[in-house]
Amino acid sequence: MMVTIKQIADMCGVSRGTVDRVLNNRGNVKPEKRKRVLEVMRELNYQPNPAGKALAARKHKPVVGILLPSEGIVFFDDVLETLHRMARRYEEYGLQFVWKTLRGYHADEQCAAIEELRHEVQALIVNPMSEPSVIQKIDECVADGIFVITINNDVELSHRHLYVGSDYYEGGQTAGALLAMIGPTELRTGVLMGSKTMLGHRQRLDGFCDILRKNPRFTLLEVAENEDDERISYEKTKAMLEKHPDINALFVISAGASGTGRAVKELGLVGKITLIVFDTIPTTVQLMKEGVVQAALYQHPHQQAAKAIRAAFEYLVNGVRPEKQQNIVQNEIRILQNVGR
Repeated sequence: MMVTIKQIADMCGVSRGTVDRVLNNRGNVKPEKRKRVLEVMRELNYQPNPAGKALAARKHKPVVGILLPSEGIVFFDDVLETLHRMARRYEEYGLQFVWKTLRGYHADEQCAAIEELRHEVQALIVNPMSEPSVIQKIDECVADGIFVITINNDVELSHRHLYVGSDYYEGGQTAGALLAMIGPTELRTGVLMGSKTMLGHRQRLDGFCDILRKNPRFTLLEVAENEDDERISYEKTKAMLEKHPDINALFVISAGASGTGRAVKELGLVGKITLIVFDTIPTTVQLMKEGVVQAALYQHPHQQAAKAIRAAFEYLVNGVRPEKQQNIVQNEIRILQNVGR
């Protein structure tokens, strides 16, 4: 039997107008009343009338802004594929989308992009830098009533509504424990990371080092930033290996595995270096087949995209806020034998 707004209102002891305001996130509703209404809707598995919601959404024409530093980063191809696919599905409900991509990590460019989108969107899906200026822009969006979702990378101390992505610290710990199991007894390690301005990249490094520092035979020889760029990753890896010829293990924290792998091959070090990376993009799979990469950590890019855009839809069309401030996808270990799953 279909549950009606009147039934929910009667059970909660409130007016139908109050339930409608909770559903559409309009007006002032006392926190305790909002909580009770949402609890009853969940208990009764209330589903708003799709046709009615679609009609209301078309009338208000809500816009979702999507801002990713995806240019030159193959990982984001899967994220964007799912975002575009689901955007087409949600357009029938009246949602509109504005897309913006950037290359590299430059706080001023990201701030300018956010400022540009801020004046035309009601929700923002963004992969943010952990810079004070970017955090301020995110908070300004929230203060303007924009529903902000951070995807794949979070920011500390911001007022964003939801983070969708992996647990970066746990991912770093997993990589460290994996290297300890499959790497040489004496670990002389180099690390390539995208940027220290990205919270997630720092968290992975922290998790990695926290695990391996317990091993008295672990030495971290160098950490280099590659801006998630394959060419820079190649150059930084080659310079690192020439500077530290005793390196026998490498960890690529984010993108850049292809460039690092190319440097390892050119220097004739295949089989002499244990290489652990993130993401199972086609170039990484090929490096696995060549014996250059021993393991990769998979962070479910399609799931991240689907969860983020669904949260924007639920908020803008159904007026439903996420129950938690984080929606975490699992890090999974992939080796050559299971990378095709």
